[in-house]
Amino acid sequence: MKFISTRGAGPVSGEEAVLKGIAEDGGLYVPSSFPKLTREELENMLWMDYSERATCVLGKYFDEIPEAEMKSYTDRAYSRFTDSEPAPVIDIDGDSYIMELFHGPTLAFKDVALTLLPYLMTAARKKFSHGEKTLILVATSGDTGKAALEGFKDVEGTEIIVFYPSEGVSELQKLQMQTTTGTNTHVIGIKGNFDDAQTGVKRIFTDPECKAEFAKMGYALSSANSINWGRLAPQIVYYVSAYLDLVGAEQIDMGDKINFVVPTGNFGNILAAYYAYKMGLPIGKLIVASNSNDVLTEFFSDGKYDSNRPFRKTMSPSMDILVSSNLERLLFEMCGRDPGFVKKQMEELSRFGMYKIDFDSIPDEFSLFEGYSATEDDTASAIDNFFETHDYLLDPHTAVAVSAYYDYLTETGDPSKTVIVSTASPYKFAHDVYRSLTGSDEPDPFRAIKRLNGFTGVAVPDEIASLKYKEPIHTEVIEKADMLNKIYGILKNNG
Repeated sequence: MKFISTRGAGPVSGEEAVLKGIAEDGGLYVPSSFPKLTREELENMLWMDYSERATCVLGKYFDEIPEAEMKSYTDRAYSRFTDSEPAPVIDIDGDSYIMELFHGPTLAFKDVALTLLPYLMTAARKKFSHGEKTLILVATSGDTGKAALEGFKDVEGTEIIVFYPSEGVSELQKLQMQTTTGTNTHVIGIKGNFDDAQTGVKRIFTDPECKAEFAKMGYALSSANSINWGRLAPQIVYYVSAYLDLVGAEQIDMGDKINFVVPTGNFGNILAAYYAYKMGLPIGKLIVASNSNDVLTEFFSDGKYDSNRPFRKTMSPSMDILVSSNLERLLFEMCGRDPGFVKKQMEELSRFGMYKIDFDSIPDEFSLFEGYSATEDDTASAIDNFFETHDYLLDPHTAVAVSAYYDYLTETGDPSKTVIVSTASPYKFAHDVYRSLTGSDEPDPFRAIKRLNGFTGVAVPDEIASLKYKEPIHTEVIEKADMLNKIYGILKNNG
């Protein structure tokens, strides 16, 4: 399988795409064509465990990696999840289901990819590196940072630097990152929001002078954000797996279409569902759930992407994003894979903060997407009502998806079986979840955890409970303009 850039560069192999992270022309790598999952293959996968399913799906994109080698990677990655089950599907009411993606080491859906990515990258380094170390640069809106740190911690030949908005993540997300151990991990807060961090990192990736300077210092640049194909590809698997679980449980028949509702900010998670659809998974609708930063909702309404709007800090901080990087990959498909068109839109976004496409001129298949958003009040109500009705505790991001789902149902009456994607443990956002349920404000994160546990009876994950006894290691906060100098300083000190 070869990979090409959304802006025209390529082709490269899957392993090269993983190692590079972003194409030389600033575009994002996509498969040159989408491999298909036949009905027979899906039926053969029905009774496989998750690791085996992952090996089958990922093998279609990384065909240069022997099957036994890929299986060894997926086995080791997913042994780190509770009961080795990264994506269990919970029946809510016979028509709607929750796919839980928070059973990994950092309690967020990013673990599904970031426990596997280090193995893919290490394999690629053996083939394509020339003795240099790998520098992993990450911008995070909360969950990617800790998952990447945990995945690459103490991986030989690697330094990982994570930038996060110092006031734009939950206290527990911040503590998870700040208490990370490892000799190669670096965590820096910036004075700004996630878009500032992401813009800074992407600027470094596309600056040849930066890359040349890193090379002089003995480093090749790569990423663990979902701009990296190796981050995105493993996420395709859990959509396939959820479908197979419903067939196996006799909730649907093979071939029936189902819907997925996905809370998203950077568009990677729901893009993986679209790629599963392109592989042949029977999907009826993909419901794009946004919080108050509803730039994606507007885009799927009228084709206008406009980031020139107030940035809102919400209780679902991992979705507090106005520039959704992975939407570039969907644009590439919408325009018939025309890199010139994509490049023009990205230039307009960079210059003017917006672009617009004509939805009347794109293929009908993109009516697959429906965009909905949830206010803060909507999100709090979803947490409260869902717990009251179903005795199930939502984190704020999943609550955005639940709110969007019920808005969609009210508007359409669609009777299709629907899977709501749950992206994080509610205890990572205990303060806001507890306030949503009770109306009481408990700003201290650990008292909020204790009160939430007492109110709901839902067990506190060990990863969260143990944070109370860990000392922060990485506490530095810098101006966003100082990101590059900070990276140089870290590399010089570790050279």
